[in-house]
Amino acid sequence: MSAGTIVAVATPPGRGGIAIVRLSGPAVRSIASAILGQLPAARHATNARFRGADEQLLDAGLALFFPAPHSYTGEDVLELHGHGGPVLTESLITRALELGARRALPGEFTQRAYLNQKLDLAQAEAVADLIAAGSEAAARAALRSLQGEFSARVTALDEALATLRAHVEACIDFPSEEIDFLGAAALGRRLAEVSAQCLSLQAAARQGRLLSEGLTVVIAGAPNAGKSTLLNRLSGHEAAIVTDIPGTTRDVLRERIQIEGVPLLLLDTAGLRASGDAIEAEGMRRARAAMGDADHVLFLIDAQIDPQARSFEAERAGLPAGVPVTLLYNKIDLLGDARADTDADAGPGTGAAVVPGLAALAISARSGAGLDALRTHLLAAAGYSPSEGGTLSARSRHLEALQQTAAHLQAAESQRLGAGAGELVAEELRAAQRALGEITGQSSADELLGRIFGSFCIGK
Repeated sequence: MSAGTIVAVATPPGRGGIAIVRLSGPAVRSIASAILGQLPAARHATNARFRGADEQLLDAGLALFFPAPHSYTGEDVLELHGHGGPVLTESLITRALELGARRALPGEFTQRAYLNQKLDLAQAEAVADLIAAGSEAAARAALRSLQGEFSARVTALDEALATLRAHVEACIDFPSEEIDFLGAAALGRRLAEVSAQCLSLQAAARQGRLLSEGLTVVIAGAPNAGKSTLLNRLSGHEAAIVTDIPGTTRDVLRERIQIEGVPLLLLDTAGLRASGDAIEAEGMRRARAAMGDADHVLFLIDAQIDPQARSFEAERAGLPAGVPVTLLYNKIDLLGDARADTDADAGPGTGAAVVPGLAALAISARSGAGLDALRTHLLAAAGYSPSEGGTLSARSRHLEALQQTAAHLQAAESQRLGAGAGELVAEELRAAQRALGEITGQSSADELLGRIFGSFCIGK
């Protein structure tokens, strides 16, 4: 992104009571004087008239001036709060362009805040997460990260790594000083402490990633197993057509829900079976593709006609590796009084096949029996603990950086126990610090910055 003065609407597009046009950059003072007639007092809401090149009145409202460096971007910032009509806001932007500003790119205001060290990269991403928060829990987590809690924990881990690395390198550089640290048990203890600190931060980041990005859950199974009924029951409305005719669902249907503040994208898919129908075959192809991209698969089984889960065994070899699968024995309400009262937490019940290595629940998508257990199971399978406090907003790239950090710490311990070469231990610690620095932007490439800020709203 180039320098200069930028301008954009900071409020959502469309009509409203108030719209805010924001400017940032070196020409803010001259632009403010031209539009307002004078530079407003710093950090005071000033009632003003906004005028064009010919002194024609464009609008009237409030002007706020934030001089550098005490502003969001660290530069001179001007906000014009006018009436919320698209024609009015565009006329103000046009006037600013005439006076030397240019239209801001997506995320450019926040990127300038990052470049001017008003925010680190994790805090900058938390701005976008706060705007996009789909639940109160996600908003609270984003706000904590925006206030610097996530960055503070990353910094504390980085400092612990730096201290450990300094001791190791001191042993290498000054062997004659008899610093008994490199081969001693103390090094192992310190490595274990830092690794535990990293694992704790990983756990908090996983919680935050679930709140910000959520889970994609695919509902699969044979025709008439109750997939669409389950989608409707979980979403709370008639999202999918339900009939007794096999193959009613041909395409992938998507619905968004929340469980304990965690957003879930539910995908209802075409029934899986052998078929010569070209349209049905395409639906099954899309169903299998959706399972490959999912975080979790719920495979429905009709407990009344398929208690041995033969429909699952027929599809098992084609299921994507690495995607967790839960078997749902559906329609327990049709199995008689004894089975209708089955505790879903206890599993599918008598007569149902037990598939080693896979979780199984008994439910009734029609009556709702067992669905509370299903919701709890999905959160637990994802590693989310609703009662855990202090959740921080995090993204997949943060988890990847922490995973790399943990891997380098593990490699450092292996080098200590194996070769005992201090140089190799120090190199692994240096690599761990470099991976950790990607979270806050200390070691981020320009390409990464462009990708992050390019996903922001224009005007933010």
